[in-house]
Amino acid sequence: MNDPALVIKSVMMPALVESLYMTFWGTVFSCILGFGLAVILVVTAEDGLSPHKWVYRLLNVLVNTLRSFPFIILAVTIIPITRAVMGTSIGTNAALFPLVIVACPFVARVFEGNLKAVTPGMIEAAKAFGASNMQIIFKIMLKEAIPAMCISVTLVVISILGSSSMAGALGAGGLGNVALIYGYQSFNDLIMYGTVFILVVLVQTIQSIGNLLYNKLK
Repeated sequence: MNDPALVIKSVMMPALVESLYMTFWGTVFSCILGFGLAVILVVTAEDGLSPHKWVYRLLNVLVNTLRSFPFIILAVTIIPITRAVMGTSIGTNAALFPLVIVACPFVARVFEGNLKAVTPGMIEAAKAFGASNMQIIFKIMLKEAIPAMCISVTLVVISILGSSSMAGALGAGGLGNVALIYGYQSFNDLIMYGTVFILVVLVQTIQSIGNLLYNKLK
């Protein structure tokens, strides 16, 4: 398969669509769950809005533990769980489960840092006016942290894109699967380096969009 047009149409484009599918939904679900964890971490921390030592410690250990696993190792380890939850351990939909499990703790940490970076004086002023914890989080902290969170989401998207490529080794499809099977194992340099080129373009595009949004929002 050395015809560039045929390679792009029959191999690269379907793989690109699969990678974008995994990256998009992986980002959406991990950001939703990660934001929830970040809010709990911020609220229950020792210097938080409603300190709760044991809740914070338990969640802190859980997040750190999940973050310590490389994606490929975690994905293999939880294959039985993935099969039970998703009904299969192969394909793009099955890959979403380990992608979210890996990305969620990372999202929680970066969002936690974004929320904690808000000026303490604004929080104290809100408390003085009788604002509730939820009002402080969503109307003060979140509003002020949105530009920084935009950059954080950009990093998350790029990270998930990289993980989705590694998931190709486990039969998830996407650009990683194409690079491995059609490129590396078939000694096809056109597909191998074409996949690398596409990934580089995607990362550059994602980072540029993230920087643009940050500059607009700040």
